[in-house]
Amino acid sequence: MAELGWGAIGVGSVLAGRPYAITGRPVGAALICFGALCLAAPALADQSIPAADNGTVTCVASAKDLTRISLAGDQFASVSKISTGNPAEDFKIVNEPVRGDIYISVPDGFTKPNLSFFGTTRKGYVYKFLCQVRGNDAEQVFVINTAIKTESARDWEVRSSPEDTAVRLAQAMYRSETIEGFEIRQSVLEPVAVGKLEVQQVGEYRGADLKGLILKVRNTGAKPLTLDENLLAARGSVAFMTPVSELAPGQAAAVYLIQSNGGQ
Repeated sequence: MAELGWGAIGVGSVLAGRPYAITGRPVGAALICFGALCLAAPALADQSIPAADNGTVTCVASAKDLTRISLAGDQFASVSKISTGNPAEDFKIVNEPVRGDIYISVPDGFTKPNLSFFGTTRKGYVYKFLCQVRGNDAEQVFVINTAIKTESARDWEVRSSPEDTAVRLAQAMYRSETIEGFEIRQSVLEPVAVGKLEVQQVGEYRGADLKGLILKVRNTGAKPLTLDENLLAARGSVAFMTPVSELAPGQAAAVYLIQSNGGQ
């Protein structure tokens, strides 16, 4: 994936109206970083698996050691499995009460290639687990339900003012970081002309109530152009951020636009 070296938003922010303006010194930044998007970027043998309510979680369970399964932002309330009555074919599940994780162990001589069970969470989600049994080392499985992240983001936004929420998102965009409850999308669109400005959307942060657009703008004219939020910020904008107030002919810069998801 190509890196986009642009100016970044400044440290200072002014959020006193709609739209708000945040300006500062330019820095170089790689704004699209898909390594940050990879939920399944665990260390060593750890497994990070996205899941949905009533969906199937496919994972690996240790044949010789413990397998821990943890739910991001949630806890197991109960598990359901079939008992065969044959000790050599029955695996054990222990629900750890403090963190709400479960630990799975299989007996010596376990011959089945897979084990399966259902898990119900304290937030009311149900998952079917289908795990291949292999390997001698302990396994860790982290289950990530994006719906829970969206709920967390919405809860945070309900408790916070629109200004605080915009600052929280702006900081993540400034640092090219992931942010809980926001999905980062590449969203590279064709450039469009806005007067003498060439404007291209190259990224998007989408959350429960807000979205942040990453724009690359370039002055195609022969004279300097002022970057004006009234020119670039659409209806429903909450914050307009740019590292420079003016673009020289041929100069390009980054613009960060935070909008309500209901905005056009």
